[in-house]
Amino acid sequence: MQNKTILNTCVLALALAGISLAQAAVSPEQAARLKTELTPVGAERAGNADGSIPAWTGGYTKVAPGYKPGDKRPDPFAAEKPLYSISASNMQQYADQLAEGTKLLLKKYPDYRLDVYPTHRSAAAPQWVYDNTAKNAVRATLDVETEKVASAYGGIPFPIPGNGAQVLWNYRLSWQGGDTIYAPFDTWLMTAGGKKVQATRAQYTYQFPYYVEGGSLENYSGKYLLGKLLTELPSSKAGEGLMTHWDLDPANRAAWQYLVGQRRVRRAPNIAYDTPDFVTSGVGFFDEAFMLFGPTDRYDLKLMGKKELIVAYNNNRAGLAKSDDLVKQNFLNPDLVRWEKHRVWVVEATLKSGKRHVVPRRTYYVDEDSWQILMADGYDAQGKLGRQMYSLTLLAPDLPALTAQVMWGSYNLDTGAYFLNSSSNDLAVQYQKVAKPSASYFTPDAMANENMR
Repeated sequence: MQNKTILNTCVLALALAGISLAQAAVSPEQAARLKTELTPVGAERAGNADGSIPAWTGGYTKVAPGYKPGDKRPDPFAAEKPLYSISASNMQQYADQLAEGTKLLLKKYPDYRLDVYPTHRSAAAPQWVYDNTAKNAVRATLDVETEKVASAYGGIPFPIPGNGAQVLWNYRLSWQGGDTIYAPFDTWLMTAGGKKVQATRAQYTYQFPYYVEGGSLENYSGKYLLGKLLTELPSSKAGEGLMTHWDLDPANRAAWQYLVGQRRVRRAPNIAYDTPDFVTSGVGFFDEAFMLFGPTDRYDLKLMGKKELIVAYNNNRAGLAKSDDLVKQNFLNPDLVRWEKHRVWVVEATLKSGKRHVVPRRTYYVDEDSWQILMADGYDAQGKLGRQMYSLTLLAPDLPALTAQVMWGSYNLDTGAYFLNSSSNDLAVQYQKVAKPSASYFTPDAMANENMR
């Protein structure tokens, strides 16, 4: 009932605000709410009615003594104990606070459980990001039909969203901790038969031209993400490369792939939608990467409002574990995964008439505090729930940021197989901000030269 009230209140507020479904810019009066009842990025500043979600007070920005960039980040909440646990035996008590995929996992595996801890609204960003978010609120626009964003820079583009497309763009353009990030990773598969397999080890560097401190809308090119992946393992894929250039105008998006056997870089327009993702050995799809990758123009996106949901959150402890301890048969080790109650935006993505995709319907759950996609439920053509995407989220107070770019994956709810991607559990270096490379670094020629050495 409480969740329904929140949803209805949200929908009413949007209607009263007069927010256009095609244009996201809001009035200065509406934008002023980012300094009063809303946080600087658009979340509700207040806690919920029963106090299980506290008020936002600035996020968590305390850096552990002795921490150095690249180090594994400690768990700032390590001393806490679960408030309660949810399993198949008591899930009905919490049914309205659980995603459908989560409920299916609980039903499918009697030993699966969620340990629910006190909620910490830890998401934070630098003040200049907040300042740019306030500017974006009154100037940024979105053409829903073409998915083209205009007049946004350096902050959340649509902190007071009026439709589902705006919410997903808020994730694409969310603060990830810096303009250039280095994140080496492993991809682990757990087969239906209970065998743990390494699908990939790779070096990944990505740059956010959208988030250059001191930059401005006037000197911004429109590219928001440049990504470069270089594969190390398995040996059969060593040397393969992938580069993506994502732009606020989808017409300017581009991807390239380097294949060792061909010894050349080629354009890769198929790096999108439901093309099997080679990083996951084809188990995942490209548009599931990092919870959302590439365009969503094959879908109608409907904003359903907000909901209080029990989600994986602040999972630094999971980030510290060895992969053998975390990646267990059927599901991630419940002893290591932290769950909390948070408010999320709910977006329903439904395949447009005449379009194709093996997952014709998805429900995205997007964190109000960080704009990270925390979970997504995927349904097949018969309407059966078949997969759940998840992100554990890493708290990085040194940046500061809460990011879903690490420790994300997908459960196949039919076969029982799943994967954990962007895992640094067995690596010496964790997700970190690095110096901005030369302008040529993110070019196809540079990728070819680097892989041919």
